[in-house]
Amino acid sequence: MTSNRRPNAARAATPVPLAAALDQNQEVKEKVEAAAEDLGSVKSTMKKEIAEGATAVSAQQVLADTRRVEGKVQEAAADLQEVNETLARGIEDLRQTEVALIKSQEALAASEAALMSIQAEEKKARLQALHDAKTGLPNRDLFDDRLAQAISLAKRHNWMLAIMFLDLDRFKTINDTHGHAVGDQVLKEVSHRLLQHHRGEDTVCRNGGDEFLYLLVNPKGSGNIERIAAAVSKSIAQPIVLGDQQLVVKSSIGIAIYPDNGSSGEQLIKHADAAMYRAKELEGGWVFSDALSTGQRAS
Repeated sequence: MTSNRRPNAARAATPVPLAAALDQNQEVKEKVEAAAEDLGSVKSTMKKEIAEGATAVSAQQVLADTRRVEGKVQEAAADLQEVNETLARGIEDLRQTEVALIKSQEALAASEAALMSIQAEEKKARLQALHDAKTGLPNRDLFDDRLAQAISLAKRHNWMLAIMFLDLDRFKTINDTHGHAVGDQVLKEVSHRLLQHHRGEDTVCRNGGDEFLYLLVNPKGSGNIERIAAAVSKSIAQPIVLGDQQLVVKSSIGIAIYPDNGSSGEQLIKHADAAMYRAKELEGGWVFSDALSTGQRAS
């Protein structure tokens, strides 16, 4: 007997050999059930004929039918055993496939974790490559990049930019008197104080040694630039407490303005540097680059 049932979605997803075995198993099962019904019918007929005094010929025919049906049942049972063995092998294959899938998923998870670790290390390396190791501030490479972007935006939007070039006065004396470890602590504290005044769009950079660069994006007037320079100068000059000692560090600040003092980052930094040296000659405070010719100074 052939089954016309269509495999359901779950069976369709089963590997082809196992799906065929499942269909065959159903067919054999139905064959066994049909044979069992035939056998029951033959036995009922045999009992009836015996009860009615059946002849020897009729009895032999019933026995022959019985043996024939029993043969079909045994054949179907053998087929069913073969199908069951096929199913068992298919199930074992599925189990091994599931084990392999689990191992593959574990390997994938391990690979993803390794990739995330590598990406984190790359991000850390990029961060370290663009920041000063002692202070954590952006280094000169990152500052130059942000300055170039700021100039591009300033050209497009007609903004003003300002570069403040800061140098710590007599910082060498601190290193010579108290050691470089104390000098490093001073640099960190100065960096912290500079960051207290900068806005999100601004950039503070350690230029090297005891020099810092401060980019002001669109400060909207020289009055605001001078106000920030005064606040920075005052903040840096506050005593720095390190253990049981207090150190006082002052700064000299040179200021260059875009576009008045240059159209490129290189020109602006050069003019701010020159203004810083003028401020140092005047013993601190801040000097605008365009005031160099007249010797004007703000402090």
